[in-house]
This record gives sequence, structure tokens and C-alpha cells, in this order.
Amino acid sequence: MSAVSTLQLAIAGLAPQVEFDVDDRGVTAAHPIFPPIWEIALQTVAFAAIVYAIYKFGGPSIKKYYSDRTERIQREMDEGVAAKAAAESEALRIRTSLGDIETERQQILSEARAQAEGVLAEGRIRLDDEAVELEARATDEIASIVGRSGDELRAQITRHTNASIDQVVVQSLDDSLHQQLIEDVIARVGAATGPASGNGASA
Repeated sequence: MSAVSTLQLAIAGLAPQVEFDVDDRGVTAAHPIFPPIWEIALQTVAFAAIVYAIYKFGGPSIKKYYSDRTERIQREMDEGVAAKAAAESEALRIRTSLGDIETERQQILSEARAQAEGVLAEGRIRLDDEAVELEARATDEIASIVGRSGDELRAQITRHTNASIDQVVVQSLDDSLHQQLIEDVIARVGAATGPASGNGASA
């Protein structure tokens, strides 16, 4: 049996015996609203004893409970503050990383753009050089073709001219003039071969 129950029984034993009026409805109190004075005193003492017992025996447990609860809440608050700081630090790191990524992206784009412009410029120069070379080669080939054609044309003109002259000369000679030319040729040939024959005979 607990100390509170023992105390209540002791107080009940010390309480005076009060006789109640009994009527046809049962027990009737002496006062229609308030209980008897001794009952009020008894309940006050019992309440004080209960409060004292709770304070004496349950106080440390309650105090420890609230202390642990306060520590737990404080720890959770500290963890929340630490988590918030970590989140802010991570967000700052991510923003910094994004800034670095954007800077690197711009640098890569600039390098790629510069390389592309260099390749295009080199290609233009190479195309210009090839165009100049092709133009010079074409000019040389055209000049060669023109020169070769001119030489062939002059040769053909010369051949046709000589043939035409011979044909004109032959056609313009009459029989007597033709016979005279033949005799002159024979005479020149005979005159040229005569001294050679004389030199051979004398030897």
C-alpha cells in the first residue's frame, strides 16, 4: 500500500462521525451547496499530501523528463541550424560551380569559335591560292594551245601557199616557156658536171 493511501485511511479514521438526516429520498446533506467543514479540511489536507508526494517522488522524474525534452529540442534546433548552414554552403558551392561551368563554357565556345574562324581563313587562303594556280595553269594551257594552233595554222598556210604558187606557176607557163626552162636546167646541170668529168679524164 502506498504512503498516500495510508495517509488517506489515517485521516478518514480521525474524521468525526457525522449523522445525516435520512428521509424518504435517502441521505440528505446538512447544507444544500457546501460539504461539511471537516470534509473540506480533510480533502484539503489530502490534496496537499498528494501534491507533496508528487513533488517529492515524481518531481525529479518530471524535472528529468522536461530537462531531457529541453535538451532534445535544443539538439534538434542545433541540428536544424547546422543543416541549414550546410544547405546554404552547398547552395553556395553549387552556384559557384555553375558560375565556373558557365565561365568554362564561354571559354570553350570562344576557343571553338576562334578555331573555326582560323580554319575558315586558312580554307579561304588555300582556295584563293588554288584558284590563282588554276588560273595561271589555264592561262598557260590556253597560250600553249593558241601557240600550237598558230604554228599549225602557219604551216598549213605555208603549205597551201607553196602549193598554190606552184600550181599558179605551172598553169601560167606555156609549152614553149616550159620547154625553155627544161633546157636551161639541163644546160646548168651539164655545165656543172662538165668540169668534173674533165678533171677525172686528165687524172
